[in-house]
Amino acid sequence: MNHEELKRRTRSYYEEVLGRGNMSLIDLLYADRIRVSDDECVSREQFKALVGRSITVFRDLAVQVRDQVAEGDRVVTRWTATGTQAGAFLGLPPGTRVEVSAIHIHQFVDGRIAARWEEISSTRAPRGAEAVT
Repeated sequence: MNHEELKRRTRSYYEEVLGRGNMSLIDLLYADRIRVSDDECVSREQFKALVGRSITVFRDLAVQVRDQVAEGDRVVTRWTATGTQAGAFLGLPPGTRVEVSAIHIHQFVDGRIAARWEEISSTRAPRGAEAVT
């Protein structure tokens, strides 16, 4: 698989899964087991549950891929997301608008994503949001 195809597949995770809630696409994109950190692997079903929680908490989630770089079997994606929180998140009350900026590194094995490392560079509520005390 060439680098452009790896980037296209990775981008579809952000646009289709996170942006449109198309959870079935995870079955096509991800391996049976996914490394989600240096120390932890989860099943595809567990990964779907983690993603599903994010989509549920942020029902109006808007995701934008800012940059992608591919080398070897990995794709690095810098992305941002905004959404209105519908449930518990960061100790902020429901209805709070949240902005996230992050970088993911996805590793492909046999055409599927087998690992995803994450670095969230900022998670914040815009000015004026009140935290729950």
